Amino acid sequence: MEKAQTPFERLGGNAAVAGIVDRFYALMDSDPAYADLRALHAADLSSASHGLKLFLNAWLGGPRDWFERGLCVMSLHRRFPIPVEVAAQWADAMARAIAGQPGVDRELGQAMAERLGHMAQAMINREGDPRNAAPHLAVVD
Repeated sequence: MEKAQTPFERLGGNAAVAGIVDRFYALMDSDPAYADLRALHAADLSSASHGLKLFLNAWLGGPRDWFERGLCVMSLHRRFPIPVEVAAQWADAMARAIAGQPGVDRELGQAMAERLGHMAQAMINREGDPRNAAPHLAVVD
């Protein structure tokens, strides 16, 4: 029986994750639609980029370096003010970065974007205007 591929392997491994993360930060750095999100980051994005690559690699079933460091993605972001608008910006930029990565299976890309969008929603820790949320981040009463 053949071993099933992990999402990391299906995606294309380190190179695909690096491409997604690089595109994500390029979008965040250049598109005014992500200005609030960009403002939460340091001028030099290299550390954030490196960390996101490690996290996504591990989250997708690839190298476990992120988890072996004992890090918690939620705890790391707790110190930042994250209203619904910023979570929506993060989710939108990530969805665009995934969709823009050549060779990504559409179904896998959509599943990734959806789950990462839920993660972004879980990081909301400040009041914001729920009308500014992306549809998949809409606040449910």
